[in-house]
Amino acid sequence: MRLTRITLTIIALIIGAGFNLIVRKQLADVEPQLYQATEETMVDAAHVLAAFAEQEFQNGSLEGNGLTKIMQAAKAREVKAKIYNHTKQNVGLDFYITDAEGFVLFDSEHPERVGRDYSKFRDVALTLRGSYGARSSRTDEYNEKSSVLHVAALLGDKQKPLGVLTVYKSQADVLPIIQRRISEIWWGTGLVGGGILFCVAVVFIWQYRPIALLTEYAHSIEQGKRVPLPYLGLGKEVNTLARALQSMREALEGRRFAERYVQTLTHEMKSPLAAISGAAELLEDNSETMPQADKQRFLGNIKAETLRADRLLTRLLELSALEGKSELDQTAELDLRDIAKRAIDQIHALADIAGITLQMNVHHEPMRVRGDDFILRAALTNLLENAVDFSPKGGSVRIELSSSDGSHQLTVVDQGAGIPEYAQAKVFERFFSLRHLSMGRKGTGLGLTLVKEAAELHLGSIRLEAGENGGTRAILEIPAL
Repeated sequence: MRLTRITLTIIALIIGAGFNLIVRKQLADVEPQLYQATEETMVDAAHVLAAFAEQEFQNGSLEGNGLTKIMQAAKAREVKAKIYNHTKQNVGLDFYITDAEGFVLFDSEHPERVGRDYSKFRDVALTLRGSYGARSSRTDEYNEKSSVLHVAALLGDKQKPLGVLTVYKSQADVLPIIQRRISEIWWGTGLVGGGILFCVAVVFIWQYRPIALLTEYAHSIEQGKRVPLPYLGLGKEVNTLARALQSMREALEGRRFAERYVQTLTHEMKSPLAAISGAAELLEDNSETMPQADKQRFLGNIKAETLRADRLLTRLLELSALEGKSELDQTAELDLRDIAKRAIDQIHALADIAGITLQMNVHHEPMRVRGDDFILRAALTNLLENAVDFSPKGGSVRIELSSSDGSHQLTVVDQGAGIPEYAQAKVFERFFSLRHLSMGRKGTGLGLTLVKEAAELHLGSIRLEAGENGGTRAILEIPAL
């Protein structure tokens, strides 16, 4: 995922830089283009008014009465012009007239300017010289929004000009249009850029997410975790790769399991077979002279070692079946109370022989879980066998059922000697075992390993604690439905 993030960051920077250039170019053109359009219209207005003003000059009535009345009438008109998204509500155009020397003769908006010398202003000076005269000046030099655009037209003949008529318009009148246009550019560009970036991100995530999931899946397998093959979507290629990885994993694990269990079985079977062989040879060589008590003792050893070998083989087969699974093949909705009752029924004969009483508390509410009935019952049966084997004759083993924090607990409590401190970190290791009280020898060392495998397959846990009055509490916890 790190490569994905880096790639997406680079693409985002490139897209951002590109759209930044586009936006800057568009924004740089907005104001000049709008002011150009405004200025073009003002040129027309200046020449129309100049033609009218020339009539005033010819009539000798340029004191401003006619022009003043015209501007007053124009500004008194009700204006409701909907120009695209901009509503214009008043006339924003004014003008002033200067004589051939550049002195103000008339100003429609500012009568107090009459008599002022404007001969040095660009609009007046350039127009009197026969050029196009225009300027933009601020009424407040510290406020860029106070600019006023001026466009001039010549009065009279170029050789003998009568004066200059300049129309002026505050740029603040068109600022709302500019600001709206800038906002539209930002929003439009942002939406397009964001849409492109979103599509690129979706494509990259769609392409790289399955690879990230497969990588995480491989790391989990490497760490010995039981994880199912993740759902990778509908991509044919990536699902083919996933199935190939899963097949390779199963093949490699199967080979490792086979090698490990052959080695383990060979090693662990040596002890009971040697004991059986030794006892059989002694009985065969000394059957006539051996006392009856010794014969019975050797026969008992043969039976005990045969039983041990049988339990070892059974546990190995059960454990190999569980360790080969990454997830449960089939699951059903189960009630842990029923599983506990059947496990007690299954272990009753062993408990009776050992002189152990089995007890179970009553749990009135259903304890619903999803899992495999056989595997859970096998796990609980192993816990009960351990408890019976390590309990003193005449003792009791108790099953406690409880629920809390979204999970159900099956707790097996015995009255044995408890787990020594040195053994607490090893009890779930394969073939680690302590000496049983009932048999006087070590067990197979596979029971708790099997329970741990069963708990993990059900997304649960198993832990051992010291009992309140001695003994051991084995707590099997399974997520509740």
